[in-house]
Amino acid sequence: MQRQLVESTSIKSVGYDPEDEVLEVEFHSGGVYHYVGVPPAVYEGMLAARSKGRYFGDFIRLRYPYEKVR
Repeated sequence: MQRQLVESTSIKSVGYDPEDEVLEVEFHSGGVYHYVGVPPAVYEGMLAARSKGRYFGDFIRLRYPYEKVR
């Protein structure tokens, strides 16, 4: 999955697979996680958010199942 760099103190890059509704998040710490079942509107909201980290914490982190992929 191709990710794009974002301006955030905690998140380095994000990618999205709209067919499977999988959000991939790479953190500055080096971890990469897949969040499953994330609707396109939530991904778009994250990209548009002024604070990516806050949006992630409020709308994604504890709301969708995830797995660490790296």
